[in-house]
Amino acid sequence: MATHNHIDLIEFPVKSATELKQTKEFFNEVFGWTYNQWGEDFADTTDSGAASGINADKGSSMPLTVIYTKDLEKTKKLVVKNGGKIIADTYSFPGGRRFHFTEPSGNELAVWSE
Repeated sequence: MATHNHIDLIEFPVKSATELKQTKEFFNEVFGWTYNQWGEDFADTTDSGAASGINADKGSSMPLTVIYTKDLEKTKKLVVKNGGKIIADTYSFPGGRRFHFTEPSGNELAVWSE
């Protein structure tokens, strides 16, 4: 179960479903991590210490830190009020909803809730 206001997931970006498969195999062979596959473009694991995922759905080249919150709308308002910028408005995915933002120094993060 996710904990309110804690980092819940780190996503590693890849460019394609083929790269996702290669990355899963790499982490499995090197570190023994096993994955749950969610469609062709996302897989996740809790074997990595902190939960982590591999995402072929985005064009990003940097890992994405994802934070869980109990109240997505309240957190979104706090992000904006405190100088963050929404860069991907709230959208649904299997298991919940999330939005992406940059904090004042420009680092991209995401927040999700059921």
